[in-house]
Amino acid sequence: MHVTEVDIAFVKPKDGLVAFASVVFDDQIFLSGIAVHQKLVGCLFRRIRKPIGLAIEQAIFDKLKDVMSKRDVGHDRSDVRPASV
Repeated sequence: MHVTEVDIAFVKPKDGLVAFASVVFDDQIFLSGIAVHQKLVGCLFRRIRKPIGLAIEQAIFDKLKDVMSKRDVGHDRSDVRPASV
C-alpha cells in the first residue's frame, strides 16, 4: 500500500488542533478525519502495521509542510505535527 494523495483542511485552532487530513491509498482507499495537532498528546487511533502508519504520518507531515510554507511564508511552523497513526 502506498499513499497516493493527501489533503489538508485547516480549522480554527483549539486545544492544539490545527487541521484535519485525509489520505488515499493506491488510488482506491480513502481515509479521512485524521487530526493534526501542534502538540502530540496521544494516539487518536492505532495502526495495525507500523510501516503503513509511518507512511501515513510522513505523507501528511510532508503535505502539511508544503502547504504551510506556501501559506505562511516567513513564519516558522515546525511545531505542527500530525497526530500519531
